[in-house]
Amino acid sequence: MTDSRAQSTHPLGLPALLVANIALACGPWLVRLSQSESHVGPVTAGFWRLMLALPVLLIAARRTEHFPPRSSAIAYATIAIGGLAFAADLGLWHIGILHTRLANATLLGNVTALIFPLYGFAVSRIWPRPRQWAALLLASIGAITLMGRSYELSGQNLIGDILCIGAGIAYTIYLIALDRVRSAAPPLSTLVISIASGAPVLLLFAFGLGEQLWPENWMPLILLAAGSQIIGQGLIIYAVGKVPPIMVGLMLLTQPIVASTIGWIVYGEALTAADYAGAVGIALAVLLVRDRPAKALPEEEQGLSSIP
Repeated sequence: MTDSRAQSTHPLGLPALLVANIALACGPWLVRLSQSESHVGPVTAGFWRLMLALPVLLIAARRTEHFPPRSSAIAYATIAIGGLAFAADLGLWHIGILHTRLANATLLGNVTALIFPLYGFAVSRIWPRPRQWAALLLASIGAITLMGRSYELSGQNLIGDILCIGAGIAYTIYLIALDRVRSAAPPLSTLVISIASGAPVLLLFAFGLGEQLWPENWMPLILLAAGSQIIGQGLIIYAVGKVPPIMVGLMLLTQPIVASTIGWIVYGEALTAADYAGAVGIALAVLLVRDRPAKALPEEEQGLSSIP
């Protein structure tokens, strides 16, 4: 039995994916702007990203779903754990963005696209195929190449790369938590509950780090919430199931292209041959790891895109 998505594509699926990935790729730039223009710290930017998006998502959940969902206490606890992991993802990623290049932050923050399939293999109790082992090897070589280049430029850049990888691991935990409750709660309601769980943690850590909490300029934070949390995540949710998984993988590759272009134009972050080699290795790994039978992995993972 074949996956129907491999045979047809909804006419709005590809445009939705393209806009979503462009919006998500602008996230690192907006985090930097939130520090320079809004004068808030990176963890505070993560807090406002969630809080400004929460009312919109709550209204959407109440109009399209039964909110709050009639779920068990275990389901609510699992979603809350996912929300805490998502808060860790945003905190680590936003700090990492300020200490590395935009292209690196985008690529390394998306290691979820390679880590999450391992969870899928564990759930389905099958071993990865040779090309998927090759994908993991390529991704490792690509990441090491990028981090090596970062270390040549500055030790702080290497720290930023490591933080972005840590963010990807935290986001994987978030996805696993949500995968465990996908049949117990509808998607928008799950997003609302996870945000409500994670936002207070970000606020607490921002306060503990001594960051300025009230922004002097709201525009970068509004754009961050609208672009990354509402438009980016919203269109990804819309597009999943409407296009073949391989196209989701191809569209994911627009993120580092957009991010590196912004980094070059705005911050003069030119890429070298080694940077391109590392980026190509990770890009090929993403495509290889997605090329598999649809029935082998959970439905959410089949359409997985990055996402922080």
